[in-house]
This record gives sequence, C-alpha cells and structure tokens, in this order.
Amino acid sequence: IFQDPMVTLNPVLTIGQQMVETLMAHRKLSKAEAEQIAVVKLREVYIPSPEERLAQYPHELSGGMRQRIIIAMALLLDPELIIADEPTTALDVTIQADIMELLLELCQSNKVGLILITHDLGVVSQMTERTLVMYAGKIIEAGRTREIINDPQHPYTQGLINALPQQTKPGMRLKQIPGNMPSLTAIPAGCPFSPRCEYVRDHCRTTRPEPVQYAHVEVACHEVNRLHRERTEEVKA
Repeated sequence: IFQDPMVTLNPVLTIGQQMVETLMAHRKLSKAEAEQIAVVKLREVYIPSPEERLAQYPHELSGGMRQRIIIAMALLLDPELIIADEPTTALDVTIQADIMELLLELCQSNKVGLILITHDLGVVSQMTERTLVMYAGKIIEAGRTREIINDPQHPYTQGLINALPQQTKPGMRLKQIPGNMPSLTAIPAGCPFSPRCEYVRDHCRTTRPEPVQYAHVEVACHEVNRLHRERTEEVKA
C-alpha cells in the first residue's frame, strides 16, 4: 500500500536505506544484494542515475520522482496486489497522468492487481475496470466503471458526477451536494445519505437500504426504481 510520498517516505533516511531495510527485513539478503535489487526497481520506474538516488534524501527529489520511488518500493517484494491511496495527491496534472500511466503499465507487466482509493473521478474513469462508491464507510454503488460513470443510479454518485466542472457551463456556479458528511460516530439510522438527498422519503430515514442488483450495478437505495423511471421519462420528454 502506498500514499502521498511526503507521508510514506521517511525524511531522515536516504532512499537507499528505506529500500534496503525493507528488502532485508523480508528476505535473506546481504546489503549489497538488496542494493542491487533496489537499483533494478528504480530503473523500472525510469529514475535516472538510480545508484546516485539511493544516497539522496526525499527532500532532494521532486514530487514526481518521489512518487516513482514509492511505486518502486511497492514492487520491491513482488506483491500480488497494490493498494494505492490517493497516489496523485499534490502532483501537477501532467505529472499525475505520467505517474498513473506508469503505475498501470507496471501492474500489467508484473501481473499485479491494483486497488485505487481516490476522490478523482477522472482518474477512476481512465484507470479502473470496476468501481465501488462509498459513503459514510459503506458501499452504496458498485459495478463496471464505464457503466457507473455513464449512468449512475445512486443519488450520491449522481451528485458527484454532476459536481464535475465539465458538467457546468462557463460562468455558472458549480453544482454541489447540499449538507455535510455525517460523523462516523453519528450516522443516521436509515440511509446515511438521507439528510442530504433531494429524493428522500420517510422510509429512507428509518430503514437502511441493502444493496440490490439494479440494471448494470449493485445499489443501496430505496428509491432507485422511482429515480430511474423519472430520469427515463425526462429523457423521453
């Protein structure tokens, strides 16, 4: 699992120390052997002069280079699965695209599964095959990414997509979901999204919806049938 490189990398240890210690803690390797593997992994993520980078500290490297090093560290022990938590945080948009393309390329070439945790729907739409939308710690919609992005069923998912800048005309105020996320210690008794949902009914406030298969997704919403019918009628009109 890896996150923002400023959180993941230890600022008082060199890149080499962090990579070598990881390898030696999990495998019976000498320091020299571990350093050789570290250099190979840095080359795989296109780090220039990898031998020199081993002696450097995180603050001496750019944000994009630090993120490449995190990817190299994630691949050190040949995992079957990588969990990437907001891997493009604080990176320039162009660098974000490069990092995500690199991560996907390496996962495919090494046959590694990838779970991406992010709020960036653009990254989700370009990088993933399947999406799980969560609200207040619960999965409220799940299905193939393309189908969820193109035809979301849950009001929260619809709100997220409608809030994207490209969904609003220039000069107009961005759409937003009213209200605030509930505290995890004070989640409403019924549907956790009910205080913010424009389609809420009485039973939404008292009974928690269970995920049901609807059309192309699984969705946890009492009113999914009614909402889908209303949207269909609007399109016909």
